[in-house]
Amino acid sequence: MDTQCPDCAAPPDELCPVGATLDLIGGKYKSLILWHLVGGTLRFGQLRRLIAQATPKMLTQQLRELESAGLLRREVYPVVPPKVEYSLTELGRSLQPILEAMYSWGTDYLAGQGLRPCCSMQPV
Repeated sequence: MDTQCPDCAAPPDELCPVGATLDLIGGKYKSLILWHLVGGTLRFGQLRRLIAQATPKMLTQQLRELESAGLLRREVYPVVPPKVEYSLTELGRSLQPILEAMYSWGTDYLAGQGLRPCCSMQPV
């Protein structure tokens, strides 16, 4: 069995395209955050209401990871109380077809189980 990539000497699966994608969007709420930001800029409180199952700490962590990955932009306005807005970068926007495919697949899966979607996500 090969222990490294024949093209670049990396360990197996280190440069896996699916793994790379999951590393970026595989967090517990990351896909939901990205989905909601496809529609435009949102403030933290708006995201909190849309993803009510996420604790503020978890939502903050997921937002920071998405920002570090270059998928979203965080803009802080110097006002009291603080105003912070989140929006997708071009790289983040490039995930829209993947998110739409996930929504479509999930809808079909639920239908196969005799269920219908009931969530804050709406088709784009």
